[in-house]
Amino acid sequence: MSSMIVKNNNDGKKGFFAAMEDDEEAGQMTFTFAGEDRLIVDHTEVNPDFKGQGVGKLMLMNLVDFARKNQYKVIPLCPFAKSVFSKEEKIRDVLFT
Repeated sequence: MSSMIVKNNNDGKKGFFAAMEDDEEAGQMTFTFAGEDRLIVDHTEVNPDFKGQGVGKLMLMNLVDFARKNQYKVIPLCPFAKSVFSKEEKIRDVLFT
């Protein structure tokens, strides 16, 4: 993952984080805004060529940073995001409870 970058695209209602490497999309994590202060992570998809390289976690960490900066709480409906939240105590500050 030498030149992996993550971009956030959203329109205030929904959006996604896309992991890009050399103009190739390595993965995408989609989310929907719920009310004023919540984000629902609904889907994570990683390009088969990039499986096992931590792409999903990289996108989730970018989403967590975005949530912290904007004081959003995260509702992980996506099974992948839910599993990372259950393993990583240090990101649970953004979890909606």
